[in-house]
Amino acid sequence: MLNSEFWISLLPRLALLITIVAINLVGDRLRDVLNPRLQR
Repeated sequence: MLNSEFWISLLPRLALLITIVAINLVGDRLRDVLNPRLQR
């Protein structure tokens, strides 16, 4: 049930989402830079 204080859980969820997306982007960039088989 949705109460009037739903925003209390919004900030941790948003912080977790931003952290996960940032880690994924860093991991993709590291893979691109460090992969010796990748030819450009």
